[in-house]
Amino acid sequence: MRLLDTWTGQFHEVENHFEVTYVILSHTWTAAGEQSFQDVRSLTNSVLEDERLSAKIRSACRIAREHGYRYLWLDSCCIDKTSSAELSEAINCMYAWYRDAAVCYAFLSDVPDGDAPRDAYSQFRQSRWFRRGWTLQELIAPRDVIFLSSGWQVLGTKIGLDTVVEEVTSIDRAVLGHQELLHEVSVARRMSWAASRECTRVEDEAYSLMGIFDINMNTLYGEGRRAFVRLQEEVLKRIPDQSLFAWGTPCLTAL
Repeated sequence: MRLLDTWTGQFHEVENHFEVTYVILSHTWTAAGEQSFQDVRSLTNSVLEDERLSAKIRSACRIAREHGYRYLWLDSCCIDKTSSAELSEAINCMYAWYRDAAVCYAFLSDVPDGDAPRDAYSQFRQSRWFRRGWTLQELIAPRDVIFLSSGWQVLGTKIGLDTVVEEVTSIDRAVLGHQELLHEVSVARRMSWAASRECTRVEDEAYSLMGIFDINMNTLYGEGRRAFVRLQEEVLKRIPDQSLFAWGTPCLTAL
């Protein structure tokens, strides 16, 4: 696992993520893209001084430091995406990395400072973060999630806002709070959580659900809808739950 040192801006690699305490950032990517592993590695100055680092990375590091954490993981720059092997391994490990993080910061870039999440028409409820495929596991896996506004102000926590989050996502509070474990939830119900979520790449509709079903499989960008078929095949092998057949997805016809 490759982590970002929030004091120096340099990468720190560990063989086992249990070896170190770290926090993790959940976010939606901007249309202009994000700084990559290669982009960040090329910079040598402190994150406090080097404005060539994106505002998002510098702000995430600042929040982590203020809360007493030295190491941060974020998907945009902590994975070398030029290596298909590293990318595949990271995707297979990602649920565990979010689950075992000390804190997950969920950065909601479209929610202004001072927003009141409990209000019926709050920007929090409308955030794009709740509609993206990858953020499903990023919401469920960690025990502690802190929601941050566009100005990096605390909006609340997953547990403190569990009623609101349940209304927005249809995920039961017992699941959000880890009182009900994922393996106790039917396949159809887990699939339903992803029904209204979107992914930029079609393969990620499957890859983003691997952790939700405790599935490991090779990733192959370019396989298209076949990725979701493979996911369902693996679910059928591992989980004795026929509710999968109640899930109305076109991919089922290919099984």
